[in-house]
Amino acid sequence: MKKYLYLMRVHHYIKNILIFMPLIFSGNLTDRRKFTATLLGMIAFSLVTSAVYIINDIRDAEKDRMHPTKKNRPIASGAVTPFHAVVLMVFILIAAEVLLVVSDATAGSYALVILYLFINVAYSMGLKDVPLLDVTILASGFLLRVLFGAVLTGTEVSEWLYLTVLSGAFYFSLGKRRNELQKKKDGDTRKVLKYYTRDFLDKNMYMCLALLNTFYALWCKDITNAGMEYAMWTVPIVILICMKYSLTVEGNSEGDPVEVLLHDRVLMALCVVYGIVMIGMLYLGA
Repeated sequence: MKKYLYLMRVHHYIKNILIFMPLIFSGNLTDRRKFTATLLGMIAFSLVTSAVYIINDIRDAEKDRMHPTKKNRPIASGAVTPFHAVVLMVFILIAAEVLLVVSDATAGSYALVILYLFINVAYSMGLKDVPLLDVTILASGFLLRVLFGAVLTGTEVSEWLYLTVLSGAFYFSLGKRRNELQKKKDGDTRKVLKYYTRDFLDKNMYMCLALLNTFYALWCKDITNAGMEYAMWTVPIVILICMKYSLTVEGNSEGDPVEVLLHDRVLMALCVVYGIVMIGMLYLGA
């Protein structure tokens, strides 16, 4: 069972918390119907992301066998056969469809899931080797999650918040490429790295980081004007989270945002503090 969970990249489901962002920030988290729809939608979306990882691992199995760490992936190592991987992929896609039906997903929600699937399959099939387009596709996955959560519950989301998420997504994606380039070893099969330089990735990473903090502050200003009097006090927390993430990424890290978060207790604690403060202000009138 463990090898199949690894194949599905279950630990990456943490990114799908973004689907709850529109519901949380709209103040509707306690709405039982919307909460249930969002939860079911998040599980369905998570299964779709697993299908994408399976497609990618099947396609890259031969190349992964030559990579120093990717050779341990279930298909590349031979722990899971391609046939069994395909069977699992079909099963989880059917399960995702059932969950979307149960959640009363709208046509727009289905369209976003299909768009995510299409873009990421295209990424696996070769677009990941195209410079700039590769990081754009990685970043789009974060934005599509937020859009999916908004459409699923009919929630309006501030443009400033969308821009915050998109800037952060580009920062994470460029950081991932930066550390892949820095740690590149013999046998590394990621072709797109030959198009990037450390200086280019550094400059653009921190441009996106500056935009993230700017857009977030503008969003906080908006909701302060709408009645959330203390929202601006969360800006220093977000800046501190970004600084800690950057400190970790510039250390001995692979640069994957999920791996960085799960292996950095201080960073995770800061994120929890932010969540408690923001939810406290939204729902407890703090």
